[in-house]
Amino acid sequence: MPKAVPADLSHLPVIKDLTADNITDNVVLINNQCPDPRTRYIFDRLVHHMHDFIRETRLTTAEWMLGQQFLTEVGQISTGTRSEFMLLSDSLAVSALVDTLNHVRSEKSTEGTLQGPFHTHDAMEVDNGFGMHSDPDGVPLFVLGSIKDTSGKPIAKCKIDVWEGDSHGNYDVQYPDRDGPDGRGILYSDEDGMFWFNCVKPVSYPIPLDGPVNRMLEHLHRHPNRPAHIHFIFRKDGFDTLITCVSIMIMNPFLLRLTIFRALYARGDPHETSDPVFGVKTSLIIDYTKVDTAMAKKYGVKEGMLAATYDFVLVGEAEAKKIRNEAALKAIHKMGRSLDGFKGLPDLEVD
Repeated sequence: MPKAVPADLSHLPVIKDLTADNITDNVVLINNQCPDPRTRYIFDRLVHHMHDFIRETRLTTAEWMLGQQFLTEVGQISTGTRSEFMLLSDSLAVSALVDTLNHVRSEKSTEGTLQGPFHTHDAMEVDNGFGMHSDPDGVPLFVLGSIKDTSGKPIAKCKIDVWEGDSHGNYDVQYPDRDGPDGRGILYSDEDGMFWFNCVKPVSYPIPLDGPVNRMLEHLHRHPNRPAHIHFIFRKDGFDTLITCVSIMIMNPFLLRLTIFRALYARGDPHETSDPVFGVKTSLIIDYTKVDTAMAKKYGVKEGMLAATYDFVLVGEAEAKKIRNEAALKAIHKMGRSLDGFKGLPDLEVD
C-alpha cells in the first residue's frame, strides 16, 4: 500500500467548517499554492464556474452521481483510436470554441474547424496522386488543392495530414479487423504549393452510436449525423497550424481543416445546417466539379470523374499571434478583467 507523502502543513490555510457561502473561496485559496500563474488562474476560474453552476442549477445528489457515471463511461469506452472525450467536447461546442479563440483568422486566411475523434498517428507518408482508399464501393473523387500565404505566395513542402471515412460512413479504426491505416495519408505540397490525391466521395455518417455521447444526444433530442467531409491538417514552420475538414454534402459538398484544422463541406447535404459537432462554416462549403481534359492530362486521372478543388490560405505565425492577442485583450477588457500577461494570456485576478 502506498504511504502518505510528507507535507509541510505550517503554511497551509485552515480549511474546515465549510459552507455553501465560503467553500469556493477556500478551494481557490488552497489551490493558489501552485507557483505557476497561468495554472492558478485556470483553476481559479474552473472552480468558480463549476461551483456557480451547481448553485444556479441546485444540482441534486442523484444528478451529480449520474454525471460522474456518464463521464466514467466516456473514459471507459475510449481507446487509442477512439476518443469519446473529444467527441463529448465536440458535441457541446467546446472544441469549436477553443478552436475559434486559438486559431483566429485574418481576412484572407482559411477558417479552421474541428479535428474530430478519428485522427491517428500511423498514417503513411505518400506521394501526391496517391490513392487513399481500398474501398471498392465508393464513388471515385479527385482532390486538388493549393496552399498560399496571405500575400498570395505559394507555400512549398507544407505537411498535409488527410483522412476520411469510407463509402459506408465508417473510418478505418471503426473496423475490428483493422490491420493498418486506410483512408488516410500524409503528403507534402510541391514547389508551386499544390497537392492532389484520389479518394472516395465522402458520405454523411452518424457519430458512434454505441457510446454515452450518443445517448446524451438522444436525451437532448438531437440527431447524430455529420455532413460528409474530408479532414485536413496543414503544418509548416512559420505558419499557424491549420486543421480543416473537407465535408462533402450529398449534392455538391466538400470540407477541409488545417493545424489550424480545416474542413470543406459539400453544398446541399441535409445535415449542413445542423452538424452535431458545430463544425460547418459557410466559407468551407464547396461544389463538386468534373475533371476536365487539361486536368486529366496533367495529373493522370480520368476525364469526367468527380473533382473537389480548394485554395487554402495559411496565416503566418507572427500575424496569427498578433490577431489572437488583440482579440483576447478586447474580450478580457469587455469582461472587466485585466490581461497583465502571463504568456499573453489572462493572469490571476481573484474575485
